[in-house]
Amino acid sequence: MDLEKFFDRVNHDLLMGRLAKRIEDKRVLRLVRRYLEAGVMSQGVVMERHEGTPQGGPLSPLLANLLLDEVDQELDQRGHAFVRYADDGNVYVRSKRAGERVMALLRRLYGDLKLQINESKSAVARVWDRKFLGFSLWVGAGKTVRVRVAEKALNAMKQRVRSMTRRLGGRSLGQVIGKLRPYLLGWKAYFRLAETPQVFRELDEWIRHRLRAIQLKQWKRGRTTYRELVSRGLGSTTAARIAANTRRWWKNSGMALHIALPNRWFAERGLPSLGA
Repeated sequence: MDLEKFFDRVNHDLLMGRLAKRIEDKRVLRLVRRYLEAGVMSQGVVMERHEGTPQGGPLSPLLANLLLDEVDQELDQRGHAFVRYADDGNVYVRSKRAGERVMALLRRLYGDLKLQINESKSAVARVWDRKFLGFSLWVGAGKTVRVRVAEKALNAMKQRVRSMTRRLGGRSLGQVIGKLRPYLLGWKAYFRLAETPQVFRELDEWIRHRLRAIQLKQWKRGRTTYRELVSRGLGSTTAARIAANTRRWWKNSGMALHIALPNRWFAERGLPSLGA
């Protein structure tokens, strides 16, 4: 379940009514009201705000929870298992028919709050086909339900890494790794709950493959490539074969280059491992 343009459509009067039930200090209520009604600058012109909360503002997620709390309470009273973060949520039921009943209930409850479900992003479907905050579920050995990175989030991560490791721009390998490092550390920390070590190992291999291709391109000439590979412990025959095709960076980087540029070599230069 996803709410359509939630932060743009929060009704101020309804929200303030919920706040008034919890907060007695009128000064705090007036401050929140001023926060909600603060104008928006658009092309140099201040526009008044009559609904919605400032998206990205530090107070907006808290206000969202206060407004949507009664929906959570209703689901809890009916015994439903559910999870919600701001305007994104999943409700887990035993059958499609039960899911359709819950979806109809949510349409009514959110409608009472003058909110609308985003039908294009919401659905009654098998849990394996849905995602939540970049995660999805899968069945592991022994029919154990486990957490994984959702396919959409995985594809977005790969696209980001591709853009950061393009073989253009004249950057040194150290500069590329320096740019990759904070992104990979943040991504790893966010998805640390994922129970898919094999996926993370394959990502590590793929990233190092791209970095090896960058290094090959930077060596440019066959003689330079041959000299560098041999000095790093690669056999002369293999080094000569790679050096003879210096412009086939991607194919060559998947050959025996891991001997000349091993995993340890990348770790020493600050490249984090997702699978470690």
